[in-house]
Amino acid sequence: MPRVLLVEDDPAVRHGVRLALRHAGHDVFAAATGEEGLRILDSFRPDVVVLDLMLPGLGGLDVCRRIRDRDAVPIIMVTARGDDVDIVVGLEAGADDYVVKPVRSRVLEARIRALLRRLDTRGSGSTRPPLETHGALTIDRAGLVVSHHGLPVPLAPSELRLLLTLAASPGQVLSRQQLLQAVWEHSYHGDIRLVDACVKRIRGKLGELSGDPRYIHTVRGFGYRFQSS
Repeated sequence: MPRVLLVEDDPAVRHGVRLALRHAGHDVFAAATGEEGLRILDSFRPDVVVLDLMLPGLGGLDVCRRIRDRDAVPIIMVTARGDDVDIVVGLEAGADDYVVKPVRSRVLEARIRALLRRLDTRGSGSTRPPLETHGALTIDRAGLVVSHHGLPVPLAPSELRLLLTLAASPGQVLSRQQLLQAVWEHSYHGDIRLVDACVKRIRGKLGELSGDPRYIHTVRGFGYRFQSS
């Protein structure tokens, strides 16, 4: 039974979402504050965190960053409708996906299921793919481990899947829409912000936020291309 940590300060929303997720077969712990969510994180060991952005006390962005500092658990951010700035900032803070308020339980459940499916990338085949080396970057697809200059790169699930998708076709330009569907299984064109924010986070973890990026190149007006050598 997938475990979901819900962090939501509104009692009515918290109750409704918790009830819907439990009916969908999830084990849910509902925290009323960010502090409570962080306290329960290690003992509850959620498969997914559903995190409201607007929390009293410790805000959702800070909670997101603190989780990401110590854990790769997928995070779905809940934000106000149409608040693009909050969405982008939240994604750049480390969230893997987002839903807008008012939360529709079917949408949230679909996003949770999609995230959990994407985590199951090890496959059932018996042949272990060889290590990939792209300059100083090494990718172990079987172990889902990425290292750069010999040091492990702590990638969140969506970051890892995006990098694996791009690196699978070096030199090929993939549109944001193609990446959105491959990584997030979304079809809504507006969600391309997910792609841009995720690329920015990967570049940051590879030390490439400034200047000419070595691995993930932007193809203006279309998408991104992975450069192997």
